[in-house]
Amino acid sequence: MDIDALVVGGSFAGISAALQLARARRQVCVVDAGAPRNRFAQASHGFFGHDGRAPLELMAQARAQLLAYPSVRFIAAQATEAAPQGEGFALALDNGERLVGRRLLLATGVRDLLPELPGLAERWGQSVAHCPYCHGYEFDRQPLGVLYRMPLSLHQAQLIAEWGPTTLFLDGHTVSDDERAHMAALGVAVEPGKVLALEGEGTALAGVRLAGRVVPLRGLFLAPTVVMASPLAEQLGCAFETAPAGSFIRVEMGQTSVPGVFAAGDAATAWSNAAQAAAAGSLAGAAMHRAMVFG
Repeated sequence: MDIDALVVGGSFAGISAALQLARARRQVCVVDAGAPRNRFAQASHGFFGHDGRAPLELMAQARAQLLAYPSVRFIAAQATEAAPQGEGFALALDNGERLVGRRLLLATGVRDLLPELPGLAERWGQSVAHCPYCHGYEFDRQPLGVLYRMPLSLHQAQLIAEWGPTTLFLDGHTVSDDERAHMAALGVAVEPGKVLALEGEGTALAGVRLAGRVVPLRGLFLAPTVVMASPLAEQLGCAFETAPAGSFIRVEMGQTSVPGVFAAGDAATAWSNAAQAAAAGSLAGAAMHRAMVFG
């Protein structure tokens, strides 16, 4: 068994984890399918030293730096199956290759399930987003909206109001009179009607169409439901935690409930952005190395 660490996922978390292991002179193999969650965004914001750079550009640079270490191999493929094998783990890839390593790190990310609303999918990551810390500043305090998806959307509307005048679109859902009063006290307008479509040119948002009228907006925020982008954690029997938007892999210092399997990034947290993913990956990579040393 020549591979010390199998890392599935080559985005912010996976590369950060692999870098720690490479610098410990461990044999590392990174498997990545090339479809990161933030591929729809033109820029990554709030990332120390790289504010405003394109995510794919950042990842390409990080990958080149990682591959400068001679103990690292990178495979462009989808990992389809994972299972224990002896004292390590085996991965099956969609290119027919099979890999075996001593430890396994899952940086497999999540997939956003968006509402089927005309005009939304093509604006996702552009003028429709989920994280104001990543995308709020660029809307320049213009009118913003929050699409109700779950009770947490009330909290989201309160937060988004920090970045501009905000309207909460209930989209046919109901809230209590006390909740309406609380929104009004915070200066958040509430639209109860069903949202019919998003309108604008290209990826820009001009407004939200309700029955008989359009509410002008520059940006819309929503909390998407998330699901695991990969079945590997479930195949391995990793324990999960439940959050309002979906489930995520339970970790402690990067270690999952399965000995020898580590996880980091969006698949292992309810609150995510590029900086947090990179930090979690770095922690998980170091934790994996320590597990190799100390058992």
